[in-house]
Amino acid sequence: MSERTPTLPALTPAPATEIGSIRMATGWGIRDPQRFWALLAEASKLVDPGVFIGDNMFVWMRNMSALDDQAFMASWKANATNPSDQAILWRRHVLCTAAYHAIQLDGAFVECGTLFGTGVKTVVDYFGQANFDKEFWAYDTFDTNPVAGHQFDGQEQGLFEKVQARFSGYPQVRLVKGLLPESLNGQSPERIALLHLDLNDADFELAVLDVLFDRMVPGGMLVLDDYEWSGVYRQQKIREDAWFEARRYRVIPLPTGQGLVIKR
Repeated sequence: MSERTPTLPALTPAPATEIGSIRMATGWGIRDPQRFWALLAEASKLVDPGVFIGDNMFVWMRNMSALDDQAFMASWKANATNPSDQAILWRRHVLCTAAYHAIQLDGAFVECGTLFGTGVKTVVDYFGQANFDKEFWAYDTFDTNPVAGHQFDGQEQGLFEKVQARFSGYPQVRLVKGLLPESLNGQSPERIALLHLDLNDADFELAVLDVLFDRMVPGGMLVLDDYEWSGVYRQQKIREDAWFEARRYRVIPLPTGQGLVIKR
């Protein structure tokens, strides 16, 4: 794949006074959903605009930059396939803005934990398929889930073929089916500008970091999807903190539940 000056999405100027809000009744770890969402709907009437409700967040007086980013919103709307995809709008915007930086660097894009391919396709479509000149390597077991308790609706025999069909006409996207980190052997890039990990398991993520982190180019962006989530994901934070501390890095925790690392 040739390297050239990339065509970047135009910056949409934010309106001086209008601030958008978005409310999605999708979240996790809620004991009484009916009462919870009713209370949030009532609470949202008591705060200033710039409200985001969804993905276990309720915030207000935010600029809601994602809603002003027309290229992102077009890509997100075209690719969000279910309520969970829709609810993680803010996470997807973080991924796309990290990609905006990384596409201007040498190196490929990599996602580990691709599932239906929505994150990869949202990023590529953000730039426009014809404008995206990098390889984007996407890894998953696809049809099955090796992490106990994490089988997703629709993750079944034949999913890999469905994801392949979804990326028909996207020659930049390299789908690799198999268990990580073994599936990286002989089929992974040597230089990486963007690395997105969403494996829901500390062992798998650390094994991938052992292989791929040193291949990241200076300035490369690492997005850890589960880093700042608690509950069953807390071990990822604890063990990844130790892994990065040994290398004199600190993960930047984001309220979306993600973590961000910039390679030096």
